[in-house]
Amino acid sequence: MIRSMHARLRAGLAGLALACTLGSLAMPAAAAPSWATDVAGGQDHPLLQRYTDSWLIAYQQQSFAQTSFPGKLGLDNKNRFLAPVTVEGQVTRLVYLAPPGKTPLEVHRNYEQALAAAGFKAVVSCTPSQPLCEKMRYGFADDRYDALKQANFAASRDRQSDPKLADAMRGLGGVNMVGTEDLFFSYGTLSRNGATVHVMVNTGKVYNSPFVGTYIEIAEPKAMLGGQVTVNAEALKNGLQAEGKIALYGIYFDTGKAALKPESKAQLDEMARLLKAQPALKVYIVGHTDNQGTLAANLTLSQQRAQAVVEALIQQYQIPAARLSAQGVASLVPVAANAAEAGRAKNRRVELVVQ
Repeated sequence: MIRSMHARLRAGLAGLALACTLGSLAMPAAAAPSWATDVAGGQDHPLLQRYTDSWLIAYQQQSFAQTSFPGKLGLDNKNRFLAPVTVEGQVTRLVYLAPPGKTPLEVHRNYEQALAAAGFKAVVSCTPSQPLCEKMRYGFADDRYDALKQANFAASRDRQSDPKLADAMRGLGGVNMVGTEDLFFSYGTLSRNGATVHVMVNTGKVYNSPFVGTYIEIAEPKAMLGGQVTVNAEALKNGLQAEGKIALYGIYFDTGKAALKPESKAQLDEMARLLKAQPALKVYIVGHTDNQGTLAANLTLSQQRAQAVVEALIQQYQIPAARLSAQGVASLVPVAANAAEAGRAKNRRVELVVQ
């Protein structure tokens, strides 16, 4: 679904970005200037081509990660976004330097126009005239920059024929990669085929340099590849002996559904192995949810999920029904706060409890 969305958006966004920047669709695709080499392994995101003749100086793409965006303008006293919007999925981060002589206004407006044409809905947008706007870069500065792979600035500087530009390039790297003055900021979403893509763009003049820097972060929510973590039968036995229960995160369901996903098989195998090795053991299979939705709906859902596990153990592994009992407790027994997705993920679990 995301790939097909990319295919449709790529032509529209790339074309509009070039049209707005150059005034002509006949121009070649945007690329780094002849004297500069993009960061190794970096490439434009399919959703959004670079401002023409910009240099991609830093890049990172994570196939599954967690990131956050601001739900409102401003930062708290620890430089964290206010009303944060947490997203899990593929995260791409890019930093570009626009050609010398361009202004932050011109560069940022081009990105805004291209995104608007694709149905971008702004959540937070600000300009240098708003005092809080210049602070927004602190919400993603240090920790995200530290993980970015950076271009070989020295090699590009050596190819720069303009001595003033070459000298200005000596200070590039780290937090000096992006604009610190005359800042424009935009965050919002694009909706396509039921998927919501989050886009954040921050543009400003790079300190003590003729360059304009643009930081772009794009998050595409998607399900994590499941079935990667299981608790083996020996660990199950030890956990039950020590505490009388053990939480399992290798049992997978689609959101709001009670049908077991295929990647649950590895964990079911280990549960059956334990039960067959201890024929006198009787257990409760307890379903837990986070607090999203109503309690009544989650009680029903957690009971259905627990029952699905019981039925799988009976039908697929021939575990006697008398040894298993399904119970659903919804969000009534959390192991973490439900305020953020990380906590909610811990609360969504199946537990094995000794009867």
